[in-house]
Amino acid sequence: MPIPSIDQMVLPVLQHIADGQEYRRLNILDMLTKHFSLTKDERARLSKSGQMERYLSRKGFINQARKWHYHITDLGREFLNQSLEESSTPDMNTGTEVNPSVANSRENNTNAGDSLLPERSIEENYQQIRKQLATELLQKIKSNTPAFFEELVIDLLIAMGYGGSWENAGEVTGGPGDGGIDGIINQDKLGLDVVGVQAKLRTTGSNISPSVINEFVGALRLKGLSKGVIITTASFSSNAKASAEGSDNPKIVLIDGERLAQLMIDHNVGVSVEKTYEIKRVDSDYFAEDVE
Repeated sequence: MPIPSIDQMVLPVLQHIADGQEYRRLNILDMLTKHFSLTKDERARLSKSGQMERYLSRKGFINQARKWHYHITDLGREFLNQSLEESSTPDMNTGTEVNPSVANSRENNTNAGDSLLPERSIEENYQQIRKQLATELLQKIKSNTPAFFEELVIDLLIAMGYGGSWENAGEVTGGPGDGGIDGIINQDKLGLDVVGVQAKLRTTGSNISPSVINEFVGALRLKGLSKGVIITTASFSSNAKASAEGSDNPKIVLIDGERLAQLMIDHNVGVSVEKTYEIKRVDSDYFAEDVE
């Protein structure tokens, strides 16, 4: 789902800061998240893009009082008042009287939003490519053996910074009599703490049950381990999640197939970079002359 367009965000933001006080960027993002019912991912994309505050600053509707703190300007308050008058004044045809100056401002607003569409389109396409890649990764994993999956899991944990290398960080222990623990990995490069790993390769859509969690907890306790992670290509049932959350010693972390694929993409496990694009914009600070 795409994040709201710039023109959709302008009025809610200006109304939120209309009292002239300083507002943190985080506070404004919280308001937009609630106003548009944004998901966690959509909020993150909106925050990362920075389009909203750049546009409002460029239009002169807000000023940055200090880093990440903004307040409305006279121009922003004028635009807001005109927009509210437009929405509350009836006319013969549409129920609102369109103020020409506001109409022009909104037209500029929309055009500015349209000028950002290519960047937004790139982001949306990137997310779609990433989603497709995650699906392909899970299909590839499921076509391999459980032994391969166990090694993949250790490779991923090492890529995430556990231990540092295969030689001193990861060990596959899976096989007959493994006690429910498929691997051991150092939590740090010095090996001061270790984590038990269980890799559950599921080629069907069946969820991981609480019994799997309970057996893993028992295996960890027998080996004297206080931490464990279960990684699967499937999902965890709600009861399985509850069992893991209720275990404090050992502490259990669950990674389902969806998160597994995303982690592999983030840490370049089983994937390679095909193309890289850079999006650049004018550096306004470079062109700002010092005036004495």
